Amino acid sequence: MSDLTTFLLGFLVNFVVGLIIVRFIYYPRTKDKRFVFTYLTFSTVIYFVVSLMANITIGIGVGFGLFAIFRIVRYRTEPMPVREMTYLFVLMSLPVMNSSGMLQTAWPQLLIANAVIALVLWLLEKEWGFEYQLPRHVVYEKIELIQPSRQAEMVADLEARTGRKVERVEVGKIDFLKDTADLRVYFAKEDQNGWSVPELEEDTEAS
Repeated sequence: MSDLTTFLLGFLVNFVVGLIIVRFIYYPRTKDKRFVFTYLTFSTVIYFVVSLMANITIGIGVGFGLFAIFRIVRYRTEPMPVREMTYLFVLMSLPVMNSSGMLQTAWPQLLIANAVIALVLWLLEKEWGFEYQLPRHVVYEKIELIQPSRQAEMVADLEARTGRKVERVEVGKIDFLKDTADLRVYFAKEDQNGWSVPELEEDTEAS
């Protein structure tokens, strides 16, 4: 097999696996298009950069330097949720792994590794064996309901306002001057009828 054929086959494997992860594992869960362009672009560009650098004997270790460069230049200008950061790391690691496997012509191991990564992500997104809840920060003004003896009333009030089933509530900071309390509310992933509960925007901290 010629070097060009190996190079193109490596790209095809990398792109197809990345596309499967983004289109059929990540996107159906989040319905968020914001990071699709970034994921596939990073995966494609890193594969070509690492492959070409390795071919001119600069060394495969240069590929891992891309992670450091990415951190230094601070590519993102706003906080990225942990889930999206995890997918970004996976899709940045895949081309490094695939370009290394391409050079060593370790095709069986390479295909198995790609398949296992995609399978693990798919299984985790299915949440098999896990009870999934959606924790959200709420500033609550009915401060009289935060008493342990009235917790059931507080939960009923939160469910009536949000239209979501509340699994549990944690009381944080209490401000008696403003008569408010910071709550950490854990919503169930599905409501009582089994319909999927849409995810709210992630909380972010001001920098």
